[in-house]
Amino acid sequence: MNPALASSLNVSRETFERLEHYVALLHKWNPKINLVSRGTLQDVWERHIRDSLQVFEAAEGLTGAWVDLGSGGGLPGLVVALAQRPGFSVTLVESDQRKAAFLRTVLRETGSTGTVIAERIEATEPQSAAVLSARALAALPQLLGFCERHLAQEGVALLPKGITWKNEVAEAQKSFSFHCEAIKSCTQEGAVILRIREISRV
Repeated sequence: MNPALASSLNVSRETFERLEHYVALLHKWNPKINLVSRGTLQDVWERHIRDSLQVFEAAEGLTGAWVDLGSGGGLPGLVVALAQRPGFSVTLVESDQRKAAFLRTVLRETGSTGTVIAERIEATEPQSAAVLSARALAALPQLLGFCERHLAQEGVALLPKGITWKNEVAEAQKSFSFHCEAIKSCTQEGAVILRIREISRV
């Protein structure tokens, strides 16, 4: 337990202990199934944990079904499940069976609640998500197509994007109408979390 790190992340002791166990499992499994880029493991708390927690914080005031698409190594969806905010049920969609096994292992070993669906996003039954997240999965136009299928009518998509996010928004606006708020990232200069709602085809 690192009290200073836990405090800087603004999480409870119980949440931090679950996150520590998750990080240990990442280090154990990553050489075999490449859950995250090997080089980023040295700075896992900043590059992955803090980055995911800020997506969680962007959902302040929301409740209901949280669906994370293309969960991979669990970012940000598994971190959301480990944080265990009351009012959220978390579903992780990951088609790679080995990565899905990793996600289930972390949930089981940390005593966290969540559902893992090991299917392709396009084939998964529509989820009617109140909150939908996806990190490093696809360009915004494709992500909004996924939102069409899996986001509830009044739902909100929280999508971390890098410094070229304005170009992705402009490209997406050719096919979709949507309300978009850009929340500055605390982990990467110029990056944002796009908080998107009211999505429809044009």
